[in-house]
Amino acid sequence: MDAAQLLIFSLEQQRYALRVETVDRVIRAVAVTPLPKAPEIVLGVLDLHGQVIPLIDLRRRFGLPTRKLRTSDQFVIARAGLLTVALAVDGTESVQQVLPEAIQEAGGIVSGTEFLEGVTRNEEGLVLIHDLGTLLFPEEARALARALEGTPA
Repeated sequence: MDAAQLLIFSLEQQRYALRVETVDRVIRAVAVTPLPKAPEIVLGVLDLHGQVIPLIDLRRRFGLPTRKLRTSDQFVIARAGLLTVALAVDGTESVQQVLPEAIQEAGGIVSGTEFLEGVTRNEEGLVLIHDLGTLLFPEEARALARALEGTPA
């Protein structure tokens, strides 16, 4: 089986990863416009070459301390199902290839695994592999769709 290519990023000194095939690009943090009636994990929207993209607060989703966006932050533009989203991260580190046998199920290693595809290790320690398919709960996805359409929630 082919090795997985993972984009490694950090939040609060913890390292996470996304499969590269779900990632469109990484950009520096930019101005964010509030989005009324959006779910709590949506920080707002950004305009990326004419496309309105919701910015997801992974800190809130993962139960980490919240903080204001910094100019040093980065946004990972990725696909969560049919929706393109921006994920606010402290920074990106690298793209690494990981053999399938090096990826373990997250359940026995860390708590709060409902958002994780698995866990791997490298020389810096544990890397939690995020599953973008579980990023938004169904009710959040519906509320976000309504907010993006500008219809009442």
